[in-house]
Amino acid sequence: MRLEKRWTFKPTDEPLAQNIQKDLNISLSLCRLLAQRSIRDFASAKHFFRPQLEHLHDPFLMKGMQDAITHIDQTIREGKKIMIFGDYDVDGTTAVAVVYDFLRGNAPDLSKEQLCYYIPHRYNEGYGLSTKAIDECAAQGISLIITLDCGIKSVEKIAYAREKGIGVIVCDHHLPEEGHLPEAIAILNPKQSDCPYPFKELSGCGIGFKLISGLAMFWQLDMSLVYNYLDLVATSIAADIVPINGENRILAYFGVEKVNLNPCLAIQVIRELVDTKKVLKVSDLVFVIAPRINAAGRMDDGNKAVALFIEKDYATAQKMAAQLHEDNSDRRLVDKSISDEALLILQEDLGYKDNYSTVLFRPHWHKGVVGIVASRLVDYYYKPTIVLTESNNKITGSARSVTGFNIHDAIASCSDLLENYGGHYFAAGLTMSKENFEPFRQRFEDIVRQTISTESRCPEILIDTELELSQVNYKLFNILQQFEPFGPDNLRPVFFSRGVTNFRQSCKIVKDQHIKFLISQNGAQPISGIGFNLAYKFDLINSNKPFDIVYTIDENEWNNETSLQLKVLDIRASA
Repeated sequence: MRLEKRWTFKPTDEPLAQNIQKDLNISLSLCRLLAQRSIRDFASAKHFFRPQLEHLHDPFLMKGMQDAITHIDQTIREGKKIMIFGDYDVDGTTAVAVVYDFLRGNAPDLSKEQLCYYIPHRYNEGYGLSTKAIDECAAQGISLIITLDCGIKSVEKIAYAREKGIGVIVCDHHLPEEGHLPEAIAILNPKQSDCPYPFKELSGCGIGFKLISGLAMFWQLDMSLVYNYLDLVATSIAADIVPINGENRILAYFGVEKVNLNPCLAIQVIRELVDTKKVLKVSDLVFVIAPRINAAGRMDDGNKAVALFIEKDYATAQKMAAQLHEDNSDRRLVDKSISDEALLILQEDLGYKDNYSTVLFRPHWHKGVVGIVASRLVDYYYKPTIVLTESNNKITGSARSVTGFNIHDAIASCSDLLENYGGHYFAAGLTMSKENFEPFRQRFEDIVRQTISTESRCPEILIDTELELSQVNYKLFNILQQFEPFGPDNLRPVFFSRGVTNFRQSCKIVKDQHIKFLISQNGAQPISGIGFNLAYKFDLINSNKPFDIVYTIDENEWNNETSLQLKVLDIRASA
């Protein structure tokens, strides 16, 4: 099944682009890219191309920060115990590691016995604070729980902790339910409607980073002790798919730099394990580093990821990374098996083609990979998708969305059928009792059918600007590299070129699915292109008729030689 993609040009403020060109004296095409990224003049362009750590916001601008810092300091000085509690995914485990390791190494008067951490088991406890975790804290004599990447919706659990004499500080970046916030000592979440913090899209680990920044300032420590964790913060930003603009761009920029120049021991041993010596980018954090960290919580126990992050012994870290690598290999096998089964179920469902959504449940599916499977089904059928399994006698799972459809809000409209839910615009998690599955499935389908736009039902390629192929050269490419790190709200630029031709019938099919070719435009020097999963466009390219392409510009290395190459995303016959 192949869904033809919509080609949509991003809007560009042309007068602004021309003004930027006067300021910067670079090509108008590049100035259009800058205008789309809210760059207006030389000063904002300098901020974009030359990020500075001093441009990070004061952590004390965040609502609750002063109360959180004061209480943590008082708890430590009174000799009371603190539990650092976080989610089992990359964002949660990096956040726990950052705050735990910083406190362990830098908090004045903190004894080793005062500090511990806790990652809930995905299968035995599920997401977020649980009565089991709070009971364990009470048994250990914990006075304070600091939640990271969770807690904003744990109203009842935090009330239960208070009954047990345990205070809670919530550090979370998920959407709060205004008017229904937990009674915590402090809540650090810039998405609170009355929080004046200027940047709203920090990752969970990013909130943890702001907390230790505030502590360092309060204790008058050197900020280099805080910046030592930027590689883990960048990994969380990459894995949690938060916008890479504003403060996140600064954190990601310096975090990626640290990954390549001076990574923490955990990232160093993972790199050695996968035997990659290339310069890593955000995409490598997503596809190389993050899956091995996530595999701990998906296949076994997220505590293994935190243990690796805080390990100081090289040989021990190697063994830990090898275990995560093995967990990731197991995850791949399970992921493929469930994805294949899910696709077969949908192919055999004669009525499915008329559905506006995908909701699948099988009790034997592995809870750790249902989110990945949901993403694969979105890639294949392009519908808001929920994949569910059974855990602790409940139905639980993950949701993934399509461009322009808020799946969190759609799930919230079914909240009376759910025991728990939470997440973001594009991704969410949920839990329900078994008897509510069919009513939920029907209502979710009705909500999607009533609210999704026609545009959101068709995959879209967003195009930044048009280029002549003659403009594709190393001068352009070198400037484009300075647009990195790429990610949401600063995606790798996508270009459009019209009326190109297959140069001397060069097109060939590679590995049955892909195409490679040389293309030319208006008789100019040809350039190589590769189109992954575009083998079905072979006849169009070989027809000797001009065609239009959308693409990104990459560098290809072959036989120790590098050259520019177009990574072609889609092809159409020219109008």
